Amino acid sequence: MKFRCERDILAEALTTAGRAATGRTGTLPVLSGLRLELQGDRLAITGTDLDLTIQLELTVGGDIDGGVVLPARLVSDIVRSLPSGRVEMTVGDDEVKITAGRSQFSVRPLSLDDYPRLSAPADNAVTLDAAIFGEALRQVVRAASTDEARPILTGVLLTAENDGLRLVATDSYRLAVRDLPGVSVLGADQKVLVPGRALNELQRLLGAGGEVTLRLGERDATFEVGSTRLTTRLIEGEFPNYRQLIPASHPNILTVEREALLEAIRRMKILARDATPVRMRIMADRVELTAITQDVGNATEELDATAEGTDLTVAFNPDYLAAGVEAVHSDQITLSTIDGLKPAVVRGVGSDDYLYLLMPVRVP
Repeated sequence: MKFRCERDILAEALTTAGRAATGRTGTLPVLSGLRLELQGDRLAITGTDLDLTIQLELTVGGDIDGGVVLPARLVSDIVRSLPSGRVEMTVGDDEVKITAGRSQFSVRPLSLDDYPRLSAPADNAVTLDAAIFGEALRQVVRAASTDEARPILTGVLLTAENDGLRLVATDSYRLAVRDLPGVSVLGADQKVLVPGRALNELQRLLGAGGEVTLRLGERDATFEVGSTRLTTRLIEGEFPNYRQLIPASHPNILTVEREALLEAIRRMKILARDATPVRMRIMADRVELTAITQDVGNATEELDATAEGTDLTVAFNPDYLAAGVEAVHSDQITLSTIDGLKPAVVRGVGSDDYLYLLMPVRVP
């Protein structure tokens, strides 16, 4: 195999596919590599850990068709380090030469025969607006758990809801729900659980806008963005009944400028170390934020606001609170509460398609 490609294009493709290659080499060492396959002027680059697969296709200057598996991190580092311009890769019997300008590297390949052959994606496909879907992922995936001991909570639920699509994620401390009206991806009452890790990677691919094609199989989901294909295994199991977590009504509603609150929380976090909660004292015409860390210091800030209901004090994990406020795209947000111990809900004023629920922290 032999081909030529611009360094920046090849480096970006290797880095993208490499994010799916596993760093755990105990069971199948070849999965730490990337498979490169050349046919004519089309180069396919694949990375997989069998749960997540990312494949890209590039147009290159092809000379000799063939395939090879190269250590993912090593080849990516090599290509990024080369001088700008054309990179040439030549595969021999037991080594691969990578050259650019007066620089030359020689790398031992991994076994091509041991690299798994991946199944083709499902035929049925639906097309989504990449910008809208990407925004929904940005708002929801942040609430998914990263604790592999609870695999169900590491996923994002996609479910048919009111002639549209609903995305739901929770780590048991907070909950994010986003509705996409009129988006027909699933059949009536159909739902799938997609790993949050895969959707985080998909967000990177959706940055350029355009369209994303979704293909749902029995056990996997494939997202196609341009010439890049991301496939992930679906999570099996029953997602928690999130509806029972959302209060039917809230007697206390605080309305405040989103950006002002976000900046204040960020300042509080300077003192709120080691998960120290931020207290919010809610009054009729203002809200006071306080962070107190023993033996370090404290911080206090007042913001103009309006509040309905009774005055109360409620405390939150500042990271979780900031994540919810940041996810809203309205100029103003509402924080709806029952009391200082029951779940609170963050929404954007004039925006009913997204809610972020979080549990308060009990403070003395």
